[in-house]
Amino acid sequence: MATPTSPKKSSSSNKPPVKFTRRTSSGRVLSLSRDDDLDISGDSAGPNDYLNYTVMMPPTPDNQPGGDKPDGPGPYGQSRLSGDQWGQGGGGGKGGKLDRRMSLMDSNNNNKSMLLRSQTQDFDHNRWLFETKGKYGIGNAFWSPDDDTCGAGMSMSDFMDKPWKPLTRKVSVPGGILSPYRVLIVIRLVILFFFLGWRIQNPNNDAIWLWVMSIICELWFAFSWVLDILPKLNPVNRSTDLQALKEKFETPSPSNPKGRSDLPGVDVFISTADPEKEPPLVTANTILSVMACEYPVEKLSIYISDDGGAILTFEAMAEAVVFAEVWIPFCRKHNIEPRNPDSYFSQKSRDPTKGKKRPDFVKDRRWIKREYDEFKVRINGLPEVIRKRCDMYNSKEEMKEKKEVKEKNGGQLPPEGVKFDKATWMADGTHWPGTWYNPIADHKKGDHAGILQIMSKVPDVDPVLGHQDEKKLDFTGIDTRIPLFAYLSREKRPGYDHNKKAGAMNATVRASAILSNGPFILNLDCDHYVYNCMAIREGICFMMDRGGDRICYIQFPQRFEGIDPSDRYANHNTVFFDGNMRALDGLQGPVYVGTGCMFRRYALYGFHPPRVIEYTGIIGQNKNKAPNTNQMEDDAETQPLTDHPDLSLPKRFGNSTMFTDSIAVAEFQGRPLADHISVKNGRPPGALLAARPPLDAPTVAEAIAVIACWFEDKTEWGDRVGWIYGSVTEDVVTGYRMHNRGWRSIYCITKRDAFRGSAPINLTDRLHQILRWATGSVEIFFSRNNAFLACNRLKFLQRIAYINVGVYPFTSIFLVVYCFLPALCLFTGKFIVQNLSIAFLLYLFMITITLMLISLLEVKWSGIGLEEYWRNEQFWLIGGSSAHLAAVIQGLLKVIAGIEISFTLTTKSAAEEDTDMFADLYLVKWTSLFIMPLTIMIVNLSAIVIGASRTIYSEIPEWNKLFGGVFFSFWVLAHLYPFAKGLMGKRGRVPTIVYIWAGLVSITVSLLWVTISPPGGGGNTSVSGGALKI
Repeated sequence: MATPTSPKKSSSSNKPPVKFTRRTSSGRVLSLSRDDDLDISGDSAGPNDYLNYTVMMPPTPDNQPGGDKPDGPGPYGQSRLSGDQWGQGGGGGKGGKLDRRMSLMDSNNNNKSMLLRSQTQDFDHNRWLFETKGKYGIGNAFWSPDDDTCGAGMSMSDFMDKPWKPLTRKVSVPGGILSPYRVLIVIRLVILFFFLGWRIQNPNNDAIWLWVMSIICELWFAFSWVLDILPKLNPVNRSTDLQALKEKFETPSPSNPKGRSDLPGVDVFISTADPEKEPPLVTANTILSVMACEYPVEKLSIYISDDGGAILTFEAMAEAVVFAEVWIPFCRKHNIEPRNPDSYFSQKSRDPTKGKKRPDFVKDRRWIKREYDEFKVRINGLPEVIRKRCDMYNSKEEMKEKKEVKEKNGGQLPPEGVKFDKATWMADGTHWPGTWYNPIADHKKGDHAGILQIMSKVPDVDPVLGHQDEKKLDFTGIDTRIPLFAYLSREKRPGYDHNKKAGAMNATVRASAILSNGPFILNLDCDHYVYNCMAIREGICFMMDRGGDRICYIQFPQRFEGIDPSDRYANHNTVFFDGNMRALDGLQGPVYVGTGCMFRRYALYGFHPPRVIEYTGIIGQNKNKAPNTNQMEDDAETQPLTDHPDLSLPKRFGNSTMFTDSIAVAEFQGRPLADHISVKNGRPPGALLAARPPLDAPTVAEAIAVIACWFEDKTEWGDRVGWIYGSVTEDVVTGYRMHNRGWRSIYCITKRDAFRGSAPINLTDRLHQILRWATGSVEIFFSRNNAFLACNRLKFLQRIAYINVGVYPFTSIFLVVYCFLPALCLFTGKFIVQNLSIAFLLYLFMITITLMLISLLEVKWSGIGLEEYWRNEQFWLIGGSSAHLAAVIQGLLKVIAGIEISFTLTTKSAAEEDTDMFADLYLVKWTSLFIMPLTIMIVNLSAIVIGASRTIYSEIPEWNKLFGGVFFSFWVLAHLYPFAKGLMGKRGRVPTIVYIWAGLVSITVSLLWVTISPPGGGGNTSVSGGALKI
């Protein structure tokens, strides 16, 4: 670091003194010296401009103001300035003058002002570097080109070194939105407290049963609202710097002379189970979109987990790999988005030539479109091709079998005939080891061998450039490599619990650890394709940034296509994905939702993060560093101290030495780059440049061994390792276990959607989807994964969020009761309050207004629309009165009586027009889940008719009571409006069963009404009025 020379030394030397300057963002060079003027041509700075600036020069090893320069090079390397430029006086006047010239900053102040203030595009990395614990480079000193003070070859470029850049930034929600939001939440909490107290102190003696029912429901609603709103107190936004990622990991440097990628490997898992329900063409398009991602080809590996062992899926994937050899270079050549062929060619709102500059784009697109059409025809024709092939081979085998029997029986066939099993044949003339079309033992669902097929080899570490080919496209200068792709189907045998999707994912984890061992795993459903080719890089930015070694997974929001414009059944679920999940990101991280998630492999293995914080106190206000442990769970301290952690690896992970050896490798490769002093637990640059060895036969054989059905016996797979077993929603439980160990997760919302998928737009399918989620939540509530039992490594508000995950289905019980209260009030002429007092109306007004204001502010910081918010409220009531209630009943019967109940479809009707894009929206599939919301709707309509009739024919009509009851009944019916439209189907054709059920409910209600209140008994009874609140 340069400092002013002493007067004595200056007089004996002709070297000009060093002048301190500061370069502004506009390029101006301003003098920082009080007694010297800096004459720079073209500079418009005034003579007094330096008065507003100070030199930001922290005390580094080669810059010790007021003291002697340390001998020899410091820990940061040799200084660029020789010792002749250093002053000799330690405590004399020169040191005092130096102190007056400089403003020194203490690095222990933990000054984060720039981190908090600089959230714009003009982020000042230099000031950020100075105000944090960053290392200091030669920065603010300027020498004229004529000066040789610093030796030959020194120029201004030597002092313009690029500082260390963060890969991600956290952007807080503006205080103008967040502060009023929090204040309104507190105000509403206070109002609810006083309102519930007032309701309890003022019972309705005329209808005490109505009062008790309403009070219990309102207390639960208040509790449920608190559980839902508290985790939303600290929403955050995040952004990534992809350019900084490229500069750090893919730019030539002394540690990386050739500029190869130093990024870690990523293994992508795509799961499928049944080609009938999950068409192979959809799965193939997802595979193609992943293979074409903008990520180093040699670092990317894709695995398709076919849990059904279907030959149709196998051969469709083989066709997809062949088409990928032309599709992927085409995407790279013309920078195609999205890289799902079906979605790309079906775009109607966007001009495909927009932004394309290559003159051969139109010709190339026309050619690749024809190739894709032929690819689709081949995929669609595979079932017929496989059937004909099997018939041909089976007929030959049958003739051969009959011939052998005749030879054994003297040319005669036995009377009982020849027993022959019709096999399913592969294209090479061998038996398919998976599920056959004519199932037999060892070749049926739940009973078949494990299958592993490497469909594309390990790519070369260096790009393989294409050339011009008349039969194909001109790929000159384009990398034509494709990533490693493997088809996987785990072994299944009778007598084993295969644990559905969680078991299939764990088998894929083990096989991928043997084959590629990428330190990060991206999990996708077969219908969720990559919509943003940079999505993997966006997730890696968080993992490779400072502190990324404590992140267990990156959750991306789910976005859907093919949903009706009005989103009748809230399929987009934006309130959850843009509201709740964004808020959880400000705590310990979002929950895992099953797809679109990038995991740290080391965290999936059940290990603790490198640095753990424990939260103690009533609300977790005290933070303490937890002792580091190599054990896997919080109860591991009960193990003997003499038990080395490595000795239990076979017990935890299974008897595979190759797999256990891969654990340490995955942990090391997943560390951030140690390019800064503040990066802890990092790896050196250039550690991941070596080429991946090709796969050999022993390696593939070991990968097949680890997917055997017996491999998990007496291990901790599914209990503490990998995806957790025992719940329908294994995704939520898996994420909860990681958070409970002290890991944190990140929510990554990209400008362009990272992934897109399909969602059920039919009412019945949507309700069954909600039923599965709610059933899993009930199972979590009654299991040891209940957040009430979490350890102190889970933040308080994160614990509240997980408690809400297990509690929310039980709200359906109180919701159903409350939906019937308006009808009961209209039937009986009584209300939940004694009378319409000013206090009751004032409380009702304040609660409603605060809720509306909170909702508006939530819409503001989450970015969702008001219509989406209203659709979510509507379907909350529809799902709460149907699927959630069924899940609670199913869970209680399972826990109490051990009875398993499955809600399945009973009748189906075909779509009227197959050409309609939203034809499935109008399908009416009757299910038992329709019973409760249909009953609520019919009862409220009947109550309105009965209440209106009684008021009209009453001697003293009380219209205010009627209007109050009718208003709240219509409020319930307004929420059920999408449900009613779903029952009517297209053109209002209501199924017959709906009329039958409506008639039965109406007759039952009428008979009950006549029994409870005979026409001659209570027709003229005077009752006190009030109002009802939903």
